[in-house]
Amino acid sequence: MTIKTIIELQAKPGNRDALINAMDDVLASMKTAKGYIGMRRYEVIDDPDSLIEIAEWESPRARRNWLEQSVESGVLSRLMGTLGVPFKAITVRQMK
Repeated sequence: MTIKTIIELQAKPGNRDALINAMDDVLASMKTAKGYIGMRRYEVIDDPDSLIEIAEWESPRARRNWLEQSVESGVLSRLMGTLGVPFKAITVRQMK
């Protein structure tokens, strides 16, 4: 059963474009990951520095494997440098 990870990201004030560019770099690495299905990005209407990303994966293991590889390779470092606060992430699956 597929899963979705909902991630809330908030840029440092005035760094929204830098956050989006960093997210694009992360997306490029996700697209080549085994088990990656797709992603949608949303902007928070009342907070221009906040973005929501919803990524779909074949399984929790597929996402975990990609995340571990991304930490080791440093692909997430640029993203982390654009954040004003730590990101929030939850992983969900559809109820039967």
